[in-house]
Amino acid sequence: MNNKQLFSVITGTGSYIPENIISGESFLSSIFYENGAIIEKNITEIISKFSEITEIMERRYIDDHMLNSNIAAIAAQRAIDDAGIDKETIDHIIFCHNFGDIEKGSNRMDMLPALAAKVKQQLEINNPECVAYDLIFGCPGWVQGSIQANYLIQSGDAKTVLVIGAETLSRIIDPHDRDSMIFSDGAGAVIFRAQESAEPTGVIAHKTNTYAGNYSNLLVMGPSGNPTVTDDNLYLKMNGRKLYEFAVVNVPQVVKSAIDKAGISINDIKTVFIHQANGKMDNAIMKRLFKLYDMDTVPENLVPMTISWLGNSSVATIPTLLDLVRRGQVEGYKIKKGEYAIFTSVGAGMHINAFVYKF
Repeated sequence: MNNKQLFSVITGTGSYIPENIISGESFLSSIFYENGAIIEKNITEIISKFSEITEIMERRYIDDHMLNSNIAAIAAQRAIDDAGIDKETIDHIIFCHNFGDIEKGSNRMDMLPALAAKVKQQLEINNPECVAYDLIFGCPGWVQGSIQANYLIQSGDAKTVLVIGAETLSRIIDPHDRDSMIFSDGAGAVIFRAQESAEPTGVIAHKTNTYAGNYSNLLVMGPSGNPTVTDDNLYLKMNGRKLYEFAVVNVPQVVKSAIDKAGISINDIKTVFIHQANGKMDNAIMKRLFKLYDMDTVPENLVPMTISWLGNSSVATIPTLLDLVRRGQVEGYKIKKGEYAIFTSVGAGMHINAFVYKF
């Protein structure tokens, strides 16, 4: 009798980190507005305070001639190469993003055809059985795409799924909004493959919640904060304070639900791949999570962070972080076979999700 079960296992990762480093000094000539009025504080003080709150010192922007689908294709090819698979055997391409392709200086979103189809074309995958589609789910998009890949694999309909998270937020931010200093560009991609095993491996459990009823307005599109701008463009807008409060209270609950569903202890988790949204917020989330288990301290070397030098690239943060850790490029962190990890994110919707993974 075959007692083996089907699991979704990560076999390859890849990322694209833009070369253009945007330091805090890049914003010294900025004029920021709040509630329609210029913020009168010294710009150096604004930048310094921002870095203190978010822990972001640098962020990355793509080259002017590149698009979101271009950097996604690069990350995807690297993941395919890392997995050592024939690209024609990929059953599904799930591209997680929020703003499509945006030309430099246009502020207009292009989602036709779906970016996943564009990536399939750029990868020169000819197999029509490879289904390519997009997932719009805010910053938690890549985590949700991974959960979707797990559904496809466990159903038996797919053996290999490519999940991409890529965004070019530098093309959609309001230069007159100090929150613009949070956002960044980047791409990450992961290959999930079906694997039979008598012991649990890969994706073990997951949980997703949507809090649209009371919180959908925390991240929206809106006009420039500068009232003299009359171009009718819409920009990414965030209620930072309320979002922080929402995340710190609710993310730990969702993560705990996933861990409990997996039937393991919080002490079994050796790595937490959390969305790189705000350094202090992520630290507060982790403290609250361990409080739910009546623990006062968060273990050291549990949460790898890249936000200080990569900023917040939305759906790209977690797959990029995973790729860097797998390659030994995040000091103090290494993935070991048999260890458990948690992947979790929060963002526009408002959505929160998490999945437990055994390497």
